[in-house]
Amino acid sequence: MRSVKVLAAALALGVAACGSDEPGGEAAQSSSEGKTLKIYSSVPLQGASRTQAEAIVDGATLALEQAGGKAGPHTIEYESLDDSTAQAGAWTPEAESANALKAAQDDATAVYLGTLNSGAAKVSIPILNEAGIPMISPANTYVGLTSDEPGSEPGEPGKYYPTGARTYARVAPLDVKQGSALVTLMKEDGCTKVAMTNDKEVYGAGLARVIEMAAKAQGLTLTANDAIDKNASNYRGLATRAKSDGADCYVYSGITANNAVQQFKDFAAALGLDGKLYGPDGICDGLFASEEEGGIPASLAPQFKCTVPTLSPDAYPPAGQEFFKTYKAKFGKTADPYAIYGYEAMSLALDAIERSKTGERADILEAIFATKNRESVLGTYSINENGDTSLADYGAYTVQDGALKFDQTVKPAAS
Repeated sequence: MRSVKVLAAALALGVAACGSDEPGGEAAQSSSEGKTLKIYSSVPLQGASRTQAEAIVDGATLALEQAGGKAGPHTIEYESLDDSTAQAGAWTPEAESANALKAAQDDATAVYLGTLNSGAAKVSIPILNEAGIPMISPANTYVGLTSDEPGSEPGEPGKYYPTGARTYARVAPLDVKQGSALVTLMKEDGCTKVAMTNDKEVYGAGLARVIEMAAKAQGLTLTANDAIDKNASNYRGLATRAKSDGADCYVYSGITANNAVQQFKDFAAALGLDGKLYGPDGICDGLFASEEEGGIPASLAPQFKCTVPTLSPDAYPPAGQEFFKTYKAKFGKTADPYAIYGYEAMSLALDAIERSKTGERADILEAIFATKNRESVLGTYSINENGDTSLADYGAYTVQDGALKFDQTVKPAAS
C-alpha cells in the first residue's frame, strides 16, 4: 500500500482551493491568518439509538467548547446533523446520503464526524472520499470499512474509497476485537453452548461472523447464528430450538432498534433463570437498559451483560477521569458509554486541523493518519494506515436500576 503521505498529496491535486506548499504561498498565509472551518457530525437523533447519538454530540460539543471553538489559528463551527427519520425510528440511507452531500458541497467543511451505525458509514464514506473530506467515526466497528480481515465481505474495504486514498478513521476498536471480547466474556462466565441471532444489517451480520470465528478459535460452541426478521412479533420458535440444542447462553448481534428487546424476552423465557444473555455495543445504551423507556425488563437484568469500548472511569488516565466529572457537571447526568468517544473524535479532529497548519483537507487528512502515540482521554493510541485505532480493550456492563453499570474490563484473546 502506498504511504498515506503520498495518497494525501495525490488527493490534494483534486481538491479545490488547496494551498501551495511554497514558502509565502496560500498555505503559509492560511497558517498564520487562520480560517473559519466547519465540522459536521451525522448520527441518529431519533429512535432507539438516540441516547448513544445524543451522548456523542454532547461529547463533541464539550470538546469544542473546551478548545474555545478554535483549532490552532482556525475558528471552528460545528453543526450536528440527524441521519434518522421519525418514521423509521433509526438511520436511513437517504438521510445519511443527504448529510454527506451537504458536507461535501460546503467549501468550509474540514472534517465529518460519524457515523454511529456502520451501515450508514458505507453510504457516506464514498461521497466524502470523492470530495476529499476527512471522516472520523466515534462508534463504527464493522471490520470491512477499513480492512479485509475476517468478518469483511468481498471487495471491502476498497470499494468505499473510489479515489484510492483513505479518508476515514475511527477511534473505537473494530469488531475483530469486540467479537473476541464477547466470546472471552461468555467463556469466563461459564457458557458452554451459545445460541446467536443477528439483525442482518452491516454491523450485526458482520459482528456475528466475527463471533463465529472467535468462538471456534476459543473453543466455544455456537448452536446457531440465525438472521432474524426485525418485524417479527416474536422469536419463540428460535428460542425453543436453542433450548432443545442445549444452549445455556444467548447472544444478539445487532442494534436496539431491530426488535432487540423482544428477542431477549423470548430467549430468556426459553433458557430459564440460569440462562445468560449477552449483547454488543449496538444495544449497550440507556434506552435498552431502561424498562421504563421500553428496554429490557428489570427481571432479566441479573442475567444480562453487554460490551462497549468504554471502560470504568478509573481505568482512564487523569484526562479521561476529568472528562467524566466535567460531563456530569455540564449535562447533569452520567455519561453514556459513547460520550467519551464523541469527545475524542472531536478532539482528534481539532488536533489534526491544528497540526495541518493550513486547514486544508488534504493536510488535515495527512495529520489524522500521522497520529502516533496520542495521549487522549481514552489513553495513548495510534491510527494505523487503514484508519484503525490501536485501542483494543472492551468494557462489560450490567444493568442495575434501569441503567448501565460498568462490571469489568475484557481483554480480547490474541488473534
